[in-house]
Amino acid sequence: MKQKIFLICAATLILGGTTLSAFAADNHAALLGQAAAPATANRTIIIGPDTAYVNVTRGDVVKFVVGDKTFAWNFGGPSTIGEIELNAIAPPGILNHTVKAYIKRNLLDDGA
Repeated sequence: MKQKIFLICAATLILGGTTLSAFAADNHAALLGQAAAPATANRTIIIGPDTAYVNVTRGDVVKFVVGDKTFAWNFGGPSTIGEIELNAIAPPGILNHTVKAYIKRNLLDDGA
């Protein structure tokens, strides 16, 4: 009987940990903003092989062009986030080098 209870508890912990990891990954992405349709972008930034960083403003919806591929991102995350790596938000296979996005506060939204 004790062994059965132990196995049930162990299985619950393992499954709960897996669910928590997925939840944490979703929340991490939400802190960075959210994916957007390229047609909704109010800015376009071209990323070349030598691009190491880009500057955006919090609240911007930016379309990124990398060769013949594009993706868009809404930088609507919290104002405490000042920089992110685009590699963390770009669809797989689009960026082949590290590119940082420096996020400037939006004075109209932040009030400071």
